[in-house]
Amino acid sequence: MAETETEAPIIEAGLVSQWLSQNGFDHEFLGPNHVGVEMIKVDRDYLIPLATALYAYGFNYLRCQCAYDMGPGEDLVSTYHLAKVQNNVEQLEEVCVKVFVPRSDPKVPSVYWIWKAADFQERESYDMYGIVYEGHPNLKRILMPEDWVGWPLRKDYISPDFHELQDAY
Repeated sequence: MAETETEAPIIEAGLVSQWLSQNGFDHEFLGPNHVGVEMIKVDRDYLIPLATALYAYGFNYLRCQCAYDMGPGEDLVSTYHLAKVQNNVEQLEEVCVKVFVPRSDPKVPSVYWIWKAADFQERESYDMYGIVYEGHPNLKRILMPEDWVGWPLRKDYISPDFHELQDAY
């Protein structure tokens, strides 16, 4: 039997990615997510110039900043879901920006100075994954006790001996 090669379909870059390319911003188009939102990857060194340009382009609302772990020994990812909030818009324009950082050097510049909504969200990502948001005005733990050791949502995290106290009702 002859094996047939199946080629992955070519996905045309989205409008935001095209605009970024036309304006000289180094990034990688990752395709649309499950609901059709354009996803782009940017190196941490270019996050602030790219984020500033997106803000000037109209992405004035940080819907969500979060992080996730690609797996033990793999990269950590800081993700920014941005939207253009305007009057009388039928379809909200959105983009998702991802910054992949090695777990050996998990540093990303803070976007707090562009979107103030990043304040607690970057603190939570720091608290759970250990991603350091350089330039954040108050980067400290927000959910875990200050003396907690480690980053609880990393996939290689080993939980210390912990015995939960339960109330009997």
